[in-house]
Amino acid sequence: MLNTLPSAPIRLRNYARFVSTRLIGAAAAAVVFLVGGRIAFGDTEGPTPGELVRGIDTMWMLVAAFLVFFMQAGFALVEAGLTRAKNASNIMMKNLMDFVMASLAYWAVGYGLMFGAVQSGWFGTSSFFLNGANGDVGNAPLLAFWLFQLVFAGTAATIVSGAMAERTKFSAYLIYSIVISALIYPIFGHWVWGTGWLWTLGDTTGLVPGGGFRDFAGSTVVHSVGGWAALMGTLALGPRIGRFNKDGSANAIPGHSVTLFGLGVFILWLGWFGFNPGSQLAMYGANADAVALVAANTNLAAAAGAAAAVIYGYITARKANVGAAFNGVLAGLVAITAPCAYVTPLDSIIIGAVGGVVMMIFGAVLEKLKIDDPVGAIPVHLVSGAWGTLALGLFGSLNGVTGLFYGGGLGQLIIQLIGVVVCGIWTAGTAGALFFLIKKTMGLRVSAEEEIQGLDAMEHGMIAYPQDVDFTPGAPSPASSIYRPSPLPGTAGK
Repeated sequence: MLNTLPSAPIRLRNYARFVSTRLIGAAAAAVVFLVGGRIAFGDTEGPTPGELVRGIDTMWMLVAAFLVFFMQAGFALVEAGLTRAKNASNIMMKNLMDFVMASLAYWAVGYGLMFGAVQSGWFGTSSFFLNGANGDVGNAPLLAFWLFQLVFAGTAATIVSGAMAERTKFSAYLIYSIVISALIYPIFGHWVWGTGWLWTLGDTTGLVPGGGFRDFAGSTVVHSVGGWAALMGTLALGPRIGRFNKDGSANAIPGHSVTLFGLGVFILWLGWFGFNPGSQLAMYGANADAVALVAANTNLAAAAGAAAAVIYGYITARKANVGAAFNGVLAGLVAITAPCAYVTPLDSIIIGAVGGVVMMIFGAVLEKLKIDDPVGAIPVHLVSGAWGTLALGLFGSLNGVTGLFYGGGLGQLIIQLIGVVVCGIWTAGTAGALFFLIKKTMGLRVSAEEEIQGLDAMEHGMIAYPQDVDFTPGAPSPASSIYRPSPLPGTAGK
């Protein structure tokens, strides 16, 4: 019997015709519905040009804010992957709660200090609790602008979590999260993005008439602020048990999941396309060109940072270091964040590559100084952030900034250096005082027993990986059966 069914190609053609007919019909129905609705409500002209601009710019600002918010997940995965399994729940909890605290503190106080009415260029004096914060910023509603600025405050706060991981009291970390989001970050941010005294420093000093300290998306305002706070917190805590020996040599304490670490970096890379391009705050018209430049520069710097860090690691250790590759991406991203709107794509590659190398160098320096930073937050955010901010004074050639290498002289570089130093003085001073106060009152560090047992069980009562724990009656504690099969170096008898 002959097969009377159509051949496979004919069946596919018929199916495609069927689907396309239905899609065209659905689209036509949608158009009729929308047009009919407009006619029914007396709106036959469509949106005005102003309404269209407002809608586009608002949508761009909100999408960028959502991308930056998703970076919280990236930071959480990076930190969880680079620390031990017994502290994974604690890491996730801190990365959740620092954004919770930042949201409330920035709403109540931080936004007003950063963007409220200006008095002498030092801090804002209005819009606390968002009272009176109405109207538009540019073409977007002020609340969209507030949300975009909030996620930046959350980023500055969460940088510290990784550097202080595995030994910090959860309650102390919550206090820190409130203070940095309400006071430390917003006041310095006002000096720059609130058009405060650093923003106008070029005029007041005569170094760059009509200009001042420039940081497009936050190499210093966000990342160095977080990096300086991380350094002070790490110094106040001291190293983890077993990290360094009495003779000064270091012991590696590997994280429990390179997979989580790598996935977190990919998420952060994605989020940075909201972080940097979103800082244009608009998309309509000529803004689109600026956004495209910033996005391209951001990606190129990330790639160059990873490549340079891997090459440096191979030269020094003859290994294609996984940690160098992923943290090199972050170092390149942090470095380009300040100059991304002011430099060419070629210069962004140079800036990102140098960021990757200095991250590697200063990571080794911290180890020599016995400063224990489990995730490399200080070299990535503080050091690479400072480099990127200075690089603007060297490579700037677009949008009204002319750096040293393009005939602009030393003026912009000097102002960028002043901003970097001021950030260090302000943040190290305030964060250092905060951690000292916490240490002397409620305590900053958990006990040795809690650190050895793990913060998941001791601080939260929830084990991240319960399948690895023997819960039968009379079984040893999770720490002794799973997390501490043998004494850590230097902890015998503890």
